[in-house]
Amino acid sequence: MDELLTEYPVVIELPVSWGDMDALQHVIHTVYFRYFLNGRVSYLENLKVLNSMEETGVGLILASIQCRFKIPLTYPDKLFVGTKVETIFKDRILIKQVLISTKHRRTAAEAEALLVAFDYKKNCKTIFPKEVDQKIQDLESLRQRNS
Repeated sequence: MDELLTEYPVVIELPVSWGDMDALQHVIHTVYFRYFLNGRVSYLENLKVLNSMEETGVGLILASIQCRFKIPLTYPDKLFVGTKVETIFKDRILIKQVLISTKHRRTAAEAEALLVAFDYKKNCKTIFPKEVDQKIQDLESLRQRNS
């Protein structure tokens, strides 16, 4: 399964909980988005930018997300969420993510999320901070060197 995650510099492991399932006994679609959210937060934690976002008031806000569901998930299962930045723009980033099921040994879902740089003090879109841009490039290039 490592080959399914090689292009993702940040990978987290999550369990499928019994409560993640609906009455039809599979993980409800909205829970996939929570799995992906956990992956994005972990990526930001790896960049060590969450504290600076609190201090400056400039952070990221979700503009859009789309998901392609490939297989249904059920309890019990262990998942891996891989996250990478695909493109950095002057005011936003495009993130790609993958959700891997260990039970099925394959991709359960893929997502793309667009995060916009946002000034929470002024309540408006802003330019992407250069120091965050550099930290992303460093993290992504580390993945490429290790591939």
